[in-house]
Amino acid sequence: MDKVQFHNDLNRLIEILPPRIVKALNINKMDDAIELVFDLGREAEVRYSGGGVEYLSSGLITQEDLDFITEKIPPFTTDNRSGIAGTLHRISAIRNRQGKVIGLTCRIGRVVTGTIACIKDFVLQNKSILFLGRPGVGKTTKLREISRLVADELGKRVVVVDTSNEIAGDGDTPHPAIGRARRMQVPQPIYQKDIMIEAVENHTPEVIVVDEIGTEEEAQAARTIAERGVMLIATAHGNTLDNLIKNPVLSDLVGGVQSVTLGDDEAKRRGSQKTVLEREKQPTFDMVIEIIDRNTLAVYKNTAETVDYILRGWPIKPEIRKVDQNYENKVLEKQAEQQSQPKPEEKKQEEDLAAQSLKFSFSRQEYVNQVKDFKKIYIYAVSRTVLEKVLERLNLQAEITRNIEDADIVIAHRSFAKSGTKILSIANDYRLPIYYVRSNSMAQVQKVVKDALHVQDSETLQGYYDEAERALDEAKAAIQKILAGAENVELQPQNQQIRKLQHEYVEQHNMSSESVGEGAQRRLRIVGGNDFKNAG
Repeated sequence: MDKVQFHNDLNRLIEILPPRIVKALNINKMDDAIELVFDLGREAEVRYSGGGVEYLSSGLITQEDLDFITEKIPPFTTDNRSGIAGTLHRISAIRNRQGKVIGLTCRIGRVVTGTIACIKDFVLQNKSILFLGRPGVGKTTKLREISRLVADELGKRVVVVDTSNEIAGDGDTPHPAIGRARRMQVPQPIYQKDIMIEAVENHTPEVIVVDEIGTEEEAQAARTIAERGVMLIATAHGNTLDNLIKNPVLSDLVGGVQSVTLGDDEAKRRGSQKTVLEREKQPTFDMVIEIIDRNTLAVYKNTAETVDYILRGWPIKPEIRKVDQNYENKVLEKQAEQQSQPKPEEKKQEEDLAAQSLKFSFSRQEYVNQVKDFKKIYIYAVSRTVLEKVLERLNLQAEITRNIEDADIVIAHRSFAKSGTKILSIANDYRLPIYYVRSNSMAQVQKVVKDALHVQDSETLQGYYDEAERALDEAKAAIQKILAGAENVELQPQNQQIRKLQHEYVEQHNMSSESVGEGAQRRLRIVGGNDFKNAG
C-alpha cells in the first residue's frame, strides 16, 4: 500500500505575506496548518487540521497588510477567489458593502498521496463514483489523486473540470499532482455545467472529474455525461447519502425520488402504507463513497440497491475502508473466490444444509464452518450468554464479534442506550443498523434477533419463531404465577427443541423445571426453589 505523504509549496505562500507576519509564524508547526486568516483590525490566525487556532503576536491586521497580499496575487474572480500560479494555495476575499477587501483566507494547498490506495480496486472498475463528506475531510484531495492514477497508470483520457482552480491549482499550467490529466478552467462557477458538457463534446474524454456538483443544472449535466458512457468522478454538496436523497435539487444524482401509490395487495405484501417513496430512475453514479473522516471511508458499491433499501427503511451497511490499511490481498481474495464458486449441485447442498438448521443434527461449529458469510453482531449491554444460546439453538447464520468495525449489525439494551453513548455514535458513523432489546430475556433477545436477521423471509423459520416466542411468553407468565405464590405451573405441550428453550429460560430465573407427560403431551412443569433438576 502506498504510504500517505504530504507535499506543499509553503514557501510560495509565505512569499506573499508581510514580513512582520512571516516573522511571527512558527514554521515548524505549519505542517499541520490548513489556513491563515487575516481580518482587518484583528490578530492574524493560523488554523490547524485538528481544530486548534493560534493567534500571531504580530499586532492587529491593517489595510496595508491586506493590500500587500492582494498586490502579489492575480485579481480575484467573481467568486472572490484567487491563487498563486503553479501551486494549490487558494486565497479568498471578504469584502465590505463598497467592495473593498477587508479580510483574507489563505488556504494552504497540499498534494497528499496514498489516500486512495484503500479504494483503488473500486476506481479500477471503471464505474462512476460520487464522493460525499463535510468540508475539509479531503474530497478534493482524492479527486486530484484519482485523476493522476487514471491518467498515468491506466493511460485513460482524463479531463478535469476545474472550477476556481480547486483541483489543479492556479495558473495556465496544471499542477503536476493531476499527472497527465488535462484541465479545463471554469471562468465563473455558474458556467461549470457548460464546461462539463463542452468537455464531453469537444475533447473525447474517457473520464471526467468534477468538484462540488451543487445545482440542478450541474446534476443534469452529470447525467448527460454518464449516459454517453463516460466515467464520472465527482463530489457533491451533502455529508451523507441520506442527506443527498432528501435534497430535491441533487437527488437525481442517485436516481431521484418519487411518490408511488401501491395497490392493496402490494401494500399488504410489503407491510407498508399505500403511498411510498421509490427511486425514480437509474442513478447517475454507480457507486457512492462517504468520507467519514480523513482516515475512514464508507463505500456503497451499488447505488441503486442502496437507495432502494434506504427508501424502504431496510438496514444496509456500507463497506468500511481505512486509509492506513492494505486491501490489495482483499482484491486477490475476491478474484480467487469468483474462480472457486461452488457448482450448482454443491450450492444446492449448502442451501439444504441451511434449511435443516433447526434440526440440531450437528454442532454449531460444524455449521459455522460450512456456511459462509455469517452476519457479525456487536452487542452493547446485552447478555452474551443469552444471545449465544439463541444463535446456537436455532443455528442462525450469525456470530458475535468484539470489534465494532467488523460488525454488520448492533444489538443494544435500550435502558443503556443514551443518545451520546460513544459506541452507538461509532455505530452511526459506520452506518450500522442498531436494534434494541427491552430486557435480556430469551424471548426478547430472540425476537430482536429475528427482526435484525430478517428471518421472516422463511415461512418455516417464521412459524418456528412464532411458536417459540409464544412458548417463552407462556413460561414467563408461569414464572410470575410462581412468584405470586403458586406451588407449580404446567405449560402447554411442546416439542423437544422448544422445551429446551423453556428449561433454559426458567433456569435463568433461579427456578427449576421438569418435563412430564409422554409423546405429543410432553410438557414442562415449573416449580419454585431448586427441588427439581432440569430434564429434557
